[in-house]
Amino acid sequence: MAEENQVKRSLKTRHLSMIALGGSIGTGLFVASGSAISQAGPGGAIVAYIGIGIMVYFLMTSLGEMATYLPVSGSFATYSRRFVDPALGFAMGWNYWFNWAITVAVDVSTCALVLKFWFPHVPGWVFSLFALLLVFLINAISVKSFGETEYWLSLIKIVTVIIFLAVGVLTIFGILGGKATYLHNFTYKKAPFVGGIPAVLSVFVVAGFSFQGTELVGVTAGESENPAESVPKAIKQVFWRILLFYILAIFVIAAIIPYTSKYLLGSSASDVAISPFTLVFKRAGLAAAASVMNAVILTSVLSSANSGMYASTRMLYSMAQDGEAPKIFGKVNKRGVPMAALLGTTFVGLLTFLTSIFGNQIYQWLVAASGLTGFIAWVGIAISHYRFRRAYVAQGRDINDLVYKAKWFPIGPILALVMCILVIVGQDLQAVAHFDWKAMLVTYMSVPLFLILFFYYKIKHHTHMIPLEEVDLTTPEIKQDFDEEDDTLVEDH
Repeated sequence: MAEENQVKRSLKTRHLSMIALGGSIGTGLFVASGSAISQAGPGGAIVAYIGIGIMVYFLMTSLGEMATYLPVSGSFATYSRRFVDPALGFAMGWNYWFNWAITVAVDVSTCALVLKFWFPHVPGWVFSLFALLLVFLINAISVKSFGETEYWLSLIKIVTVIIFLAVGVLTIFGILGGKATYLHNFTYKKAPFVGGIPAVLSVFVVAGFSFQGTELVGVTAGESENPAESVPKAIKQVFWRILLFYILAIFVIAAIIPYTSKYLLGSSASDVAISPFTLVFKRAGLAAAASVMNAVILTSVLSSANSGMYASTRMLYSMAQDGEAPKIFGKVNKRGVPMAALLGTTFVGLLTFLTSIFGNQIYQWLVAASGLTGFIAWVGIAISHYRFRRAYVAQGRDINDLVYKAKWFPIGPILALVMCILVIVGQDLQAVAHFDWKAMLVTYMSVPLFLILFFYYKIKHHTHMIPLEEVDLTTPEIKQDFDEEDDTLVEDH
């Protein structure tokens, strides 16, 4: 049986595959994709999403190589700590925990906005508290309940996109909605490329936020029954997910709705009526489009909150196990759930949410402070993988012994690193150009917070970059046996 303070490996391969498929399908696709088309035109939006898609694919293959070699909860912090510098691991762990703890609060607040579509007279905080309680209970029951919930929420999103693509293609050819549009909107006025390279770069930022969450496969690997099988399978699906769900969806939207449409400009999760998906369904003559899409967006936001609660809880648990957070957060209950870490994260999410009621300015600052934390985590993944592979070779090991090998090393992690830095720097170029210090502080606040954590630990513990020959490449010995009838896992540590 598993040791007292170890999380249980009970996520099945199908859970990880669906988490990978649904991880990046959210309001970024259902809502924000419209603003991307309006900013850079159909061609610019597609180019930007392809560029970010390639970057994310390389990041996922890098993460896959490390996660199959060393499957642990709180993977990013552990990899940074072991392969680069303990100070980087400390900063990366708290950075990622903060990111998702704040995201949970943002998502439960968004749930209230979405539900007001049907219940305009009910106070929003009622829905937010209910959503927070629901997500807490799902995570408190067991990791299996998290996996099952995420599986079905992701399935709803995927089915919606597939139906959308089918309806969209029929609309483009005039089979639905009357008049065919074909590809006329791709050459309408200044299309396909509007605003040139600066506009494409600005959409890189939108696209980057849309793909946030794909790295959850690395966190879930620590509780997967068979990471050697499930992680590579999930990673392989990333390419097809990006191609099918993003590139084709944006192509369909751009073909049906001209980039000059005023409805694409105001894309926000609070107004489902201007979701480009809703607009396309309405164009096809589907009257109930707004209500259907509102329900889908609600499941998407709940899915994000559910994933955020899981990811932040596991990161806090992992840091406590490594002595970088209070020990109480490193304990698990009989079901393998780190309850103290879950309660701590929920409390932070609740406090953050309450600030949106009693002090909206504080809430806005907290959201701004977490803005770039996801990209910083991606930078950590790229650096950690580059160091891991170099250390692996430096210590005389054979690359062919790796269960999963990332493609195009070292081009992959280096390209991902450069693109991540470009996206971080390019968050608000106007503020930088005009020396708008207030706007710069709000936009880039995550960066100095991360650096403060990094240098605090580095100075306090006198850490340094670990020489390649001294990088710890040992893996925990885990004997895995599966009962053929019930497919349950038995571990001997």
